[in-house]
Amino acid sequence: MGHRLSKIYTRTGDAGTTGLGDGVRVKKFAPRVHALGDVDELNTTIGLLLAEHLADALAQRLLEIQHDLFDLGGELSIPGMTLLPADAIARLEGHIDEYNETLPPLKEFILPSGSRRVAACHFARAVCRRVERTVVELADAETVSDTVLQYLNRLSDLLFVLARHLAREELGKEVMWDRSRFKQP
Repeated sequence: MGHRLSKIYTRTGDAGTTGLGDGVRVKKFAPRVHALGDVDELNTTIGLLLAEHLADALAQRLLEIQHDLFDLGGELSIPGMTLLPADAIARLEGHIDEYNETLPPLKEFILPSGSRRVAACHFARAVCRRVERTVVELADAETVSDTVLQYLNRLSDLLFVLARHLAREELGKEVMWDRSRFKQP
């Protein structure tokens, strides 16, 4: 592969369009471009989480997820293309099961807080859920693979479980919602 980004500015987007991976030009506000931007933001939030001190195994898994998200974005950029690895969903489910195995059952809602690592993981989870909504909306109008939708759904689940895992690792517990603050009318 040659130099893909030898020139950063091309001026081709100055009129409000951008090129998809298949060469088709679309408006920068097109649903597919919106979904691509949201996937990029999710990948960036995982990068922020990776900037925190994490166990090597977890950091490696998150890096692998970043690669998956790049592949997922490629699929969105080239309609009809399959790039996400076939085992990606099963891999996420395996990680969910592994981390969830050590966690106690939930009895209350968890607040997205604790430490920087926990908050960063919850932030990535919230962004992932928004990405999923954006991609579902795109899939309502255009073709998107079921694998992409399933991957995003499992990834938000994994990020939730990882936030719980990190909270217990650091604080010994999660920060729970105080139900007593809820006032019945």
